[in-house]
Amino acid sequence: MNEGKEPKPPLRGEIALSCRRAVEKKQASKSGEPVSDRDEEGFDPDPALSGVVSGLVASYESHGGINHIEGPNLPSREAVIGIVEDLGRLLFPGFYDKPPNARNVQYVVGALCSTLFDRLSREIEKSLRYECRTAGQCARTEGECTYEACNITLRFLEALPSIRAILKDDVRAHFMGDPAAKSLSDVLVSYPGIHAIAVFRLAHFLHDSQVPLIPRMMTELLHGQTGIDIHPGATIGPGICIDHGTGVVIGETTHIGHNVKIYQGVTLGALSVVKRDLAPWEVDKRHPTIEDDVTIYAGATILGGETTVGRGSVIGGNVWLTRSVPAGTTVSVEAPFQVFRTRKDAGEFETKREQCDAYVPNWEI
Repeated sequence: MNEGKEPKPPLRGEIALSCRRAVEKKQASKSGEPVSDRDEEGFDPDPALSGVVSGLVASYESHGGINHIEGPNLPSREAVIGIVEDLGRLLFPGFYDKPPNARNVQYVVGALCSTLFDRLSREIEKSLRYECRTAGQCARTEGECTYEACNITLRFLEALPSIRAILKDDVRAHFMGDPAAKSLSDVLVSYPGIHAIAVFRLAHFLHDSQVPLIPRMMTELLHGQTGIDIHPGATIGPGICIDHGTGVVIGETTHIGHNVKIYQGVTLGALSVVKRDLAPWEVDKRHPTIEDDVTIYAGATILGGETTVGRGSVIGGNVWLTRSVPAGTTVSVEAPFQVFRTRKDAGEFETKREQCDAYVPNWEI
C-alpha cells in the first residue's frame, strides 16, 4: 500500500525518548499517578530540545529586528485587551455585564475609572518610554514620561462622554441603515460594525494624543474579531454605518464625513507610494476623502490621497475609483454579460447570452 512513498526517517534516540516520555506523562496524568521528570534510566528529556533552543537563540542574532530582547518594556497585549473590555463597560453600561442601578452606578463607574486610570497610564508610560529609547533622542526624563502618561489618560477619560455622544449617532445610523435591525439593543450586542467603530473612536483619541503602539493594538484587536480594519489615524465623522463589515479597510489618512454608509469588502486605500523619511507623527495624505451622505456598496475600491467622493454620491459595488467625482454622482460598473443554459431534453442545451438590466448612471468611469 505504501509503494512509491519514501519511508519516514527514524527518530533520533533523544527525541524518541522524549516523545515516549511525553506520552507516558500524559497517560499518567489522566490516571492520577505521580510522574517524574526523569525516566528509569535517569534520562532527562530536556536535552533533546537543546538543538532547538540553540537554533532559535542564534536566529535572534542573525535575524534581528523581529525580536525584542533587553529593550524597553512594551505595552502588554493582555493588559490592552482588558482595558478595551472595561472601556466597553463604561461606554455601554449594562450591555456587556451586570447592569448597575441608580443606587450603585456612581460606585461602579468610579471603581472602573480608578482601575482604568492606573492600568492605562501604566501602558501609555511604557509606550512613551519605548518611543524615547528607540528614537535615540529622548526629550523626556523618566518622571516626565510618567507625568505625560497620567495627563493623557486623564484627558482620555474626560473625553468619554463626548465619545459616547458620537457613538449614539453611530448606533442610530446602524439601526436606521439595516432593515434587519430590530432595536438599538440589537445593534449594540450583535453588530460588528458598531464594535469596530467604538474601539476606533477610543484609539483615535490616543493616536491624536501621539501615543505610540497602543492605538494600533486596539484597532487590530477588533480587526481580528470583526474583519474590519480601521487605522486609528483615520478621521471619521458621526453617523457612520458599516453594514456587515467583513473585509472593510480604511487607511490612515482617510477622511470620512457625516452619515456615510459602507458595505462589506470596501477598501479606502492608497495608490502605490514611496515611503518617505518623515518626522514622527507626520504623514502624507495617501487615502481618499469621502464627503457627507455618501453610500459605498460592497467590494468597491477607492484609492489615492487626491481622490474625493462628493457629498451625496453613490459608489456601486465592485467599482474601482482613483479620481474624484462631484457631489450627487452615481458611479457603477457596466453590467456584465451572463450565460443562461436552458435544458431542452436529456442531452441538449440552449445557450443564451444577455446583458443584465442595469441602472445607467449620470456619470461613469
